[in-house]
Amino acid sequence: MSPKKSFRMPTPMKITGRSSSITNSFINSIIPVIHPPEEEIIEALNILHLDSENLRCAYCGDKSTEWDHLRPLVLNQRPTGYISEIHNLVPACGKCNQSKGNKDWHVWIVSSAPLSPMSRDIKNLEEKINRLKEYENWKDIQPINFENLIGKDNWEQHWKNWKNVLETMKESQKLAEKINGTIAEKHKQI
Repeated sequence: MSPKKSFRMPTPMKITGRSSSITNSFINSIIPVIHPPEEEIIEALNILHLDSENLRCAYCGDKSTEWDHLRPLVLNQRPTGYISEIHNLVPACGKCNQSKGNKDWHVWIVSSAPLSPMSRDIKNLEEKINRLKEYENWKDIQPINFENLIGKDNWEQHWKNWKNVLETMKESQKLAEKINGTIAEKHKQI
């Protein structure tokens, strides 16, 4: 192989390439994280028939690496009204958490989505689904209307700030491209 074919330039960075991270920050920064008492963790694991000493994914049974939001926190770039609390979190493996994303768990778990439990032919899937349904019914969780709680003015200001940051990122990207091009041209002359 020629040296030219083996060489690869880094992918140029774009300021606007981080807009989804900014959006996630604006959403996740307003969603409360409620730490549960130990009794609730024990109750949660009992409902799911899981052992804290050998924690397994509630969706597939693989080793758990994280806790996943059973009901999504974000849809269409806005909070759903669900928060990070024990009644909305289940132990999960990275494969399931990544595959599920913000999909409805009932639909996803039996879908052909890459890495879903159904697509991986997970054993005892119906049993896992029944436990998850029981868990979901453990406490009647209703989405919170954030705007009603904090007031329309604060809510609108938060999203106005988000739009302003995204607009500033677009303007900054245009300037960055101009600076980049100027530097590249001047570099040719050196």
